[in-house]
Amino acid sequence: MPLREIALGRYNELMDPEPLKAAFAELVATFLFVFIGEGSSIAFIVVSGSSILTPIGLLVAAICHGFAIYVAIANAYHVSGGHVNPAVTVGLLVGGYITVLKGILYIVMQLVGAALASLLLKYVTNDVAMPVHAVGGGDDITQALVLEIVMTFLLLFTIYARAVDPRAKETSSSMPLTVGLLVVALILCGGPFSSCSMNPARSFGPALVAWTWAGHWIYWVGPILGGALAGVLYELIYIETSNLTGHERLPSTEDY
Repeated sequence: MPLREIALGRYNELMDPEPLKAAFAELVATFLFVFIGEGSSIAFIVVSGSSILTPIGLLVAAICHGFAIYVAIANAYHVSGGHVNPAVTVGLLVGGYITVLKGILYIVMQLVGAALASLLLKYVTNDVAMPVHAVGGGDDITQALVLEIVMTFLLLFTIYARAVDPRAKETSSSMPLTVGLLVVALILCGGPFSSCSMNPARSFGPALVAWTWAGHWIYWVGPILGGALAGVLYELIYIETSNLTGHERLPSTEDY
């Protein structure tokens, strides 16, 4: 069956109060996630005097990012859907659950939130060197790119399964916790190799403040491709099939 149609949206959509409120919720949620995630990495480096890529540092980063994304999604879920990630927005866009214009607005606000969080961290930490996402030693760009695609695919597949699929309606409230636990596991798995971004905004904020762009494109191309692929496959294989078994789909692109 064909994919759900992707809608451009109304030309004046960005001036309506509700989309603007939702976009601001994305800014605040992304600010929270980046401030805690990046802040925990900075704090560990300052306290330990070593790199975040140590066994304890990796565990700290994974747990703090998992907790932060859980709270960020839970806070924004009822207002904007709790994307907190341009890759999530793109993944839902290809499935037809958000308009193009609203998706662009979300992504811009996510990037602004990430940049503001990183700027504030630079100020309150007395200009401590800002850790940025980078390819791990011994790994090449292609390996890191594939890893980012796979990890973001798993992230979006989980979001579709827990929040978008109509058959998961009764359990969708547990989605923030599910995603938080998954992020912990994925960072423990992929952190030493690609830094396990899965989120262009999370990578963009620190890179902007540190003005370090080496390999930065990986953290855009990988997550966007992984998110879009998960959206297309889940939509074709599972949600479209549910129409044949009497399950209703989400009523409109504005409901997520």
